Amino acid sequence: MAAGGGGGGGGACFVLGASGETGRALLRELLARRLFARVTLVGRRRLSLDEETVAAVEQTVVDFERLSEHAAAFQGHDVGFCCLGTTRAKAGAGEVENLVQAVGFDRCTILRPAVLLCKRQESRPGEWMAQQFLGVVARVFPTAYSVPVETVARAMVASVLQPAKGKVEVLENKAIHELGKAVPQQGT
Repeated sequence: MAAGGGGGGGGACFVLGASGETGRALLRELLARRLFARVTLVGRRRLSLDEETVAAVEQTVVDFERLSEHAAAFQGHDVGFCCLGTTRAKAGAGEVENLVQAVGFDRCTILRPAVLLCKRQESRPGEWMAQQFLGVVARVFPTAYSVPVETVARAMVASVLQPAKGKVEVLENKAIHELGKAVPQQGT
């Protein structure tokens, strides 16, 4: 999910879920593009980051069971990114979305990707098998059942760079692929 006005080298954004695969891809994308003067990682714990990343971000620790007590952590940001996905039940994502909307952003874009293609740090055997199968299917039907986390991250960035199509926009997998292609990969 991306919420806010727009980026462009100034302002500030926060990222919820930067410890996950999509969150890490988004953080790489944000830092490589230098779209925001301030990037704040909001999470359950401080992340172990390399020296260069530590110097480029701020970290705020919140208790997701008591998110309403941490509203200040979300204020003072022009854009918010929420990368809480497959752990939605554990993370209280619905509450996160309500809180982000309550902060008063001009718009909210919700991305609903299909199966995320990535190299996970944690072991999920069933998901690994599905990714192997879907990786082959993706070669024939690239937008049908899966999407690389890097494409999701680029789509999140693109969503804040383009004009809003309404107060709340929901992007399904095919639209995520299209939007992810609208922003060229860094380094290419």
